[in-house]
This record gives sequence, structure tokens and C-alpha cells, in this order.
Amino acid sequence: MNSSASTPTPHQPPPAGTGPAAASSTTPSPAGPGPTPPIPAAPTRPARPAPVDDSRPFGAHLRLRWWKPLIIVPSLLIVMVVLQIALSLVALIIESFAFGRDPLDASMSPLLMLAANLSLAAVGPLAIVATALIGRVPWRRLLASPRRMSLRRWGVYFGAFSLLVIIGLAVMQLIDPGSTGLTSFAVTSTTVGLLVVALLTTPLQAAGEELMFRGAVMPLIASWIRAAEPALVVGLVSSSLIFGLVHLSLDPWLLAYYSVFGASMAAIAVISRGLEAPIAFHVTNNLIMMVLAALFAGGEAVEIDRSVGMGGPFMLGFIAVDLVAIGFVWLYERRMHP
Repeated sequence: MNSSASTPTPHQPPPAGTGPAAASSTTPSPAGPGPTPPIPAAPTRPARPAPVDDSRPFGAHLRLRWWKPLIIVPSLLIVMVVLQIALSLVALIIESFAFGRDPLDASMSPLLMLAANLSLAAVGPLAIVATALIGRVPWRRLLASPRRMSLRRWGVYFGAFSLLVIIGLAVMQLIDPGSTGLTSFAVTSTTVGLLVVALLTTPLQAAGEELMFRGAVMPLIASWIRAAEPALVVGLVSSSLIFGLVHLSLDPWLLAYYSVFGASMAAIAVISRGLEAPIAFHVTNNLIMMVLAALFAGGEAVEIDRSVGMGGPFMLGFIAVDLVAIGFVWLYERRMHP
């Protein structure tokens, strides 16, 4: 009997790759859910342009939503008119009761000059604040951009423009003495009052007008136009016409002069990339004119008549002074930044 056949052999695992385990290992698992597909990102809105674009010239350097200038510009004009009417009425009421002033008297007394100057002085800073807050524009960029305001420019422009205005008036006085109104010199208590008010508040009035029209209105209107050069033209022309119209003169010569004056101030703001030059010229021009008007008013209140017929070809002399100022600013700025 073969003993090896009757001896039980110990149990051994089957070789790898055989048997039920192997069969189960090669059987594919049932299909399950695949990887989660990526969720598409929500579409993003294009970024809004910055409110100040340094690639555009000063005066057309703002990029605002269309509705912001539509709110700011008319509001500023309304506030300016309301302030002037309100303060002038207060001055007229005081003078009527205190000094028996005729309500139909249109002359500029010291108190009435104070009311007019303060109303315009207040609108300028208000225009800058409103544009800065509603337009989210850094307020310094409304005064000069992309550079900072310069003390050197203040000094140069105030000195040069004072000399220019005085020379212009002297030449006009020699050519046509009646064109300047310097005919009746006298000093009275009214004259002193006018001089004090003029010296203290006329610079504020002139600066206020520049802050409003060249610092705010011009770039606000220009911001409606996408292309830089057309925007600058539209802003400059529109703000200058508005400036001329708010002086409330129907005389064609006077209306033309005020509009050209506004355009000249806008031009030197663009050339110099800031408000130092227009403020300096406006302040020196108005201050010298008001001081001389007070001294040569015969000791009475200053007569400011803008009715039809009060202008004339002699206004070309004043316009020539404005154009010379533009040339001077262009030469000076070119010398500083050749």
C-alpha cells in the first residue's frame, strides 16, 4: 500500500492568480458616480474706470458715471443763483431800512459787494467738495493733475498777471480814455468801504469762480465724452458759455467778453495742468478793476451796468490782455517742462 497516498497533506493556499480570490480580484467593480464636473464661474462685470485718468489732459481728466455730472452741474448753478439772490436781498433790506436806499438803485455799495462776493466765494469750495464726494474724486486732483499745486507758480503768475493787467489798462487809457471809466477820482467813506471789501473778499470771489467753473464744471461736462480731445473741447466751450451767461448781460460785446474770458481761463488751466494760473489772473484782474472802480466812482457806490449798449469795440482791448495771458502761460510752462 502506498503510504504517501493515505497520509493527508496539510492545506495550502492556492497559488497567486488562481482560485476564487483571484476571480473576484479580476471582476470589475460596479460603475459608480464619476468626478463632479467643475461649476462654471459666474460672469464678472467689467471693472469701472478710475475716476481720474492721467492719460487725458487736465480739464478732461475725470471719468465719471453719466448721471453724476447731470446732478452736480445744475445743482451748483442753482445754489450759486439762490445764494446771490438771498444775500443780495438781505443787503438791500438792511440798506433800505438803515440808509434809505432806493430799491431800484442798481449801484454796488460796500454791503452789496460783500454779499455778491461772499456768495460766489462760497460756491467754489462747495463745487470741489460736491465733485469729490459724489464723483469719488480726490479733491486735490480737481486743483491740479497729475502734478501737485506749486507755490512757485503762484508767485510767478500773480506777479506777471498784475503787471500785465496794469499795462493793459494803461494802454487802453491812452488810446481811449473813456473805455476804462477812470474819470472821476474821489475818496469818501463809501470809497473806503468799497476798498476794504474789495481787498478782503474779491480774491475769494475770483478764486471761487475758478474753483467752480474750471475746477468742477469743465471736467464734469467733459467726462460725458469718451475720446479725450473732443471731451476737452466740449468741456472748455460749454463751461465758458455758461460762465458768460451767468454774468447776465444781453449786450453782445459784454457777453462775448465774458465768454472769451472764461475760455481763456480754461485754456491756461489746461496748458498749466492746474488752477494756479487762472486763479492768479482772475484775482489780479478783478481786484485791480474793483480798486480802480472804487477810487474813480466820484466817492459814490460803483455803477455796474451790463445792459445792452454798454459794451463796444473797446472790449477787444480786454480780450487782447486775456490772449496775452494765454501766451505767457504757454511759454512759461514750456520752459518748465520742455
